[in-house]
Amino acid sequence: MTDTLERFLFENRQIRGEIVTLESSFNSIIKNKDYPEIVQKLLGELVAAASLLTATLKFKGEISLQIQSEGFVRYAVVNGTHELDVKGVAKWDETLDSPPSNFKHCFKKGILAITLTPENGTRYQGMVSLDQDSLADCLENYFLQSEQLLTTVVLATDLSNTPKAGGFLVQVIPTSSEATNVANTPDYEHVSYLTRTIKSDELFAISHKEMIHRLFHEDDIRIFEPQMVNFKCDCSRERCAGALRNVNKSELLSMVAEEGSIKMDCQFCHSVYDFDAIDIENIHAQNLDSGSA
Repeated sequence: MTDTLERFLFENRQIRGEIVTLESSFNSIIKNKDYPEIVQKLLGELVAAASLLTATLKFKGEISLQIQSEGFVRYAVVNGTHELDVKGVAKWDETLDSPPSNFKHCFKKGILAITLTPENGTRYQGMVSLDQDSLADCLENYFLQSEQLLTTVVLATDLSNTPKAGGFLVQVIPTSSEATNVANTPDYEHVSYLTRTIKSDELFAISHKEMIHRLFHEDDIRIFEPQMVNFKCDCSRERCAGALRNVNKSELLSMVAEEGSIKMDCQFCHSVYDFDAIDIENIHAQNLDSGSA
């Protein structure tokens, strides 16, 4: 059950769903930084949400959930790929003596941007204000406003013992332009009501299949094969070298002379890549080679 996502489908209703619980992947995101508890909870909900949304992708590519605000949480981003590889990071106002106690008070002029980036095709971005009481409520608004899809989202983070994050999503499968009309979707209202009865401790205490059965035992449910969710960062020494290749060589050598080397620290996995004067010469020599080719 840990670090797995399972998709399911109502055979007798135009509704689909997903459930995910995360442990190792979530801990890999928060372990190397001294995040306040409220920020850890936010990252847990974001990575659970990213996993749920990534599983709905119909293309190879990436989805990004990015928060920007002028409040306590200044920035947070979680990326997920079609292979359910996730990574994330957050920045907060470290000058405040005490962090906010709830989601809504973490933000000032907060915006959640959801970006879909296919390997082949056009990039798409939708935005929603962080003006609700929870991230789940904001995501439901996003789907209704941007996708015209009725969606119910439950997100939770448990920081006791080994930290865990989890989420549950049910969504109407659109069959017409009226798919978002609540009055025309009594099936959805019923399923949504049952979904909102999920308690956080239940999400982490029982198996996915048991949770689905408990909620919807009167329905015929098809559950698909579980998918593994993994923390994975795509940083590399080569990518860092590519970034340095775009900076003037004399400027880089001046930095090396002052600092001894140039250190590039990945914000997601905290790997450090070190470049000395010889590295800089080699990187820019490759520029010359490629220019004369």
